[in-house]
Amino acid sequence: MSKGNLLLRNDTFFGVCEGLGEDFGFHANWLRVAFAASFYFSPMIVIGTYFGLGLLVAVSRFAFPDRRSTATATGAAHLVASAEATDKEQLQLAA
Repeated sequence: MSKGNLLLRNDTFFGVCEGLGEDFGFHANWLRVAFAASFYFSPMIVIGTYFGLGLLVAVSRFAFPDRRSTATATGAAHLVASAEATDKEQLQLAA
C-alpha cells in the first residue's frame, strides 16, 4: 500500500479514517464501520462530521508534516554515506 499524502491518494476519500487512525493509534476500519453504521440513522450528520474531520485532518497534515518520513530519509542518507565510507576503506586496504 502506498504511504503518500493521504489527501492525494486515489484509494482514499480525504483520508479521514486512516489519518485519525494513525494519529490516535487505532485501526482505521473501526472508524469506517462506525461511520457506516451511523450513516443508516442520520446521513446528513455523518456526512457533515466526515467533511469536518476531513478538514481537520487536512489542516493537521499541512501544519504538522509527518516527521517519520523525514527521519527515514535522513536515516537512509546516513546508511548510504556509511556504506560509501566502508567501500573506500576496503578499496584502500585492497591496494
